Amino acid sequence: MNNERERKKVFKNLSGIEIKGLYTTDDVKNLEYKRDLGLPGEFPFTRGVYPTMYRGRLWTMRQFAGLGTAEDTNKRFKFLIENGQTGLSVAFHLPTLYGWESGHEMTIGEIGKEGVAIDTLADMETLFAGIDLGKISTSMTINAPAAILLAMYVAVGEKQGVTADKLTGTIQNDILKEYIAQKSWIFPPEPSMRLIVDTIEFCTKHVPKWNTISISGYHIREAGATAVQELAFTLADGFAYVEAATKRGIDIDEFAPRLSFFFNAHNDFFEEIAKYRAARRIWARRMKDKYHAKDAESWRLRFHTQTAGVSLQAQEPENNIVRVTLQALAAVLGGTQSLHTNSFDEALALPSEHAVKIALRTQQIIAHESGITNTIDPLGGSYYLEALTNKMEEEAEKYFKKIDELGGVIPAIKKNFFQMEIARSAYEYQKQVESGDQSVIGVNFQRASGCGPKIDLLKIGADVAEKQVAKLKKIKETRDNKKVKASLDKVRAAAKGKENLMFPILEAVKAYASIGEIIATLKEVFGVHKEDAVF
Repeated sequence: MNNERERKKVFKNLSGIEIKGLYTTDDVKNLEYKRDLGLPGEFPFTRGVYPTMYRGRLWTMRQFAGLGTAEDTNKRFKFLIENGQTGLSVAFHLPTLYGWESGHEMTIGEIGKEGVAIDTLADMETLFAGIDLGKISTSMTINAPAAILLAMYVAVGEKQGVTADKLTGTIQNDILKEYIAQKSWIFPPEPSMRLIVDTIEFCTKHVPKWNTISISGYHIREAGATAVQELAFTLADGFAYVEAATKRGIDIDEFAPRLSFFFNAHNDFFEEIAKYRAARRIWARRMKDKYHAKDAESWRLRFHTQTAGVSLQAQEPENNIVRVTLQALAAVLGGTQSLHTNSFDEALALPSEHAVKIALRTQQIIAHESGITNTIDPLGGSYYLEALTNKMEEEAEKYFKKIDELGGVIPAIKKNFFQMEIARSAYEYQKQVESGDQSVIGVNFQRASGCGPKIDLLKIGADVAEKQVAKLKKIKETRDNKKVKASLDKVRAAAKGKENLMFPILEAVKAYASIGEIIATLKEVFGVHKEDAVF
């Protein structure tokens, strides 16, 4: 093609892969349909994990929600359900993510600010009051204390008369990506992995419909990784969990069907779709050929998608509605099983009801008005898309090789391999934005003058912290504290031994021990993780 007529000398996607001006049969000449694509619902699942995809059932529409107290978030949940949301997704405030109870010195200024404040089973009961856990699926974004929140959810179900074997949902429970990207760890990697395998073992036997991990590339991407790095690092984490669980002696086909994934939907439309297709194919092949899973359910990579929070801009925030729509469309064309669309005001505050309703309506319009759900994998066979999918897989395999050479995921974490790779990518992207090579509308390109229209933002008042601390104090005064102490002693003893920790944690939760108390008990045995500085 004549480069003099083109806008740039070189076109690249966000992973730095050079994009040709035109793709033809020559670009997919080594592609074998049955081996590399197949039919939807059949190995290697490149074209989708179910035979009918959205013709049979639409994706689960989840809006990530968590603000203030459990009462506040319960109201938001009910608002979303009334407006057509089909699954709940819980955002916990930072103290819960780090295992501190409200009132701890580390929680000052953070209570209820970036998610819902949950300290004890009483908060969890309030959070789901009037919501039938037997009829709705709940996803919980929680990692280091995931076992405790799962225990609380099981206990709430029991109080509602919903037995554990009837509960459906997901705990994120992906601690490896915390060390790699998000940094909300508590314990060192080895005891953290033990807790995860304990939850896998417990759920396999007692909560069989529950997704025991949502292996999360989302936060890896939000930290600055490219799409290729998100793909490779997420699947590498998944392989590490498979290896840890099988080492425990759990049959792969007993737990692998309940592993799920969580991916980002960023701005480069076709790159994102290719990423999802490559992920399904890589996972299917590894599970079948390397880990020798025999059940096709173990080969099937199911995933939730969230639109890219890092792509949202405070400047001209209404533009974020367009960004989110395109990202959501990529997730759907890529075959997601569940989707969260970000609200346009999230670069400024927690989403308002107005903004979150627009975000939910975005999904509903795609589902019911766009026509793209009428056929299965409408982009399958595109020369460009299939060539890009192959390239994404090829680049991911290079990373798998590097990780293996470093001794696996945990040794690579300790050597800061992932952290440095992501830091470099984030730095390169920022340089491109600042130089103007990467356009961000309203920020470094087509910048508008003036402040734009006023947007009403959600604000969390100081009274939230006061209410939460007072509630926790009352719980501690009225509960059976001898029972709490006895249950915490059992948690400590189990941590020192080899017993599955889910059982004593569940007992402690039912006694209304706080998350902070349970985590403090585990810290006595496991210690805390400290990352080596690399800069």
